Amino acid sequence: MKKEERFTRILAHFKEQMPHVTTELEFGSVFQLLVAVILSAQCTDKRINQVTPELFRRFPDAKTMAEAEPEDVLAYIRSVSYPNAKADHLVKMARALTERHDGEVPSDMNELLDLPGVGRKTANVIRSVAFGESALAVDTHVYRVAHRLGLVSKRANTPYKVEQELVKHIPAEDIPDAHHWLLLHGRYVCTSRKPHCEKCEIESLCPKQTEGSKLS
Repeated sequence: MKKEERFTRILAHFKEQMPHVTTELEFGSVFQLLVAVILSAQCTDKRINQVTPELFRRFPDAKTMAEAEPEDVLAYIRSVSYPNAKADHLVKMARALTERHDGEVPSDMNELLDLPGVGRKTANVIRSVAFGESALAVDTHVYRVAHRLGLVSKRANTPYKVEQELVKHIPAEDIPDAHHWLLLHGRYVCTSRKPHCEKCEIESLCPKQTEGSKLS
């Protein structure tokens, strides 16, 4: 099967099964989404959603968090991965937003990347979810699934290269959804160590390119 046909059929399946999909993180503003995405690095959305309600009650916006110290934020996020580093990043990020953008989260990629704790994946989530831009964030799930499904070449050995190859074949209007389609497929079906091929509805389209993936 040619790559173009594989993309067409896989995207058509996801579009039919999950026409309206977004992040599973819970938030009430663009700032809160940014905080949640930073916290979610190497941590589950479920855990983050357990932590953020109290965190957001105490620090609902950039200006209130900018007035805090990292140890103040740490008290609310001790159960997430790398809590000390993330508390430090969150306070510095909030201060940068307050000083440079009057507390508002920018939509520009370069301005997002200038914020402490914000990498390309986080910036693309914000651009896509908050601002509706055709930005595709590549996390570990998207990276793994893109390779296993044969959507990208073996040369795509970094998240950025995977992003570049995917966006060449995905219509711009589908890119924001495509991130979530691949992510959710990786989170619940094409899991890291033991993919659930028996319940995968696109198994017939999958070349099972598992070389280098974490299979037991």
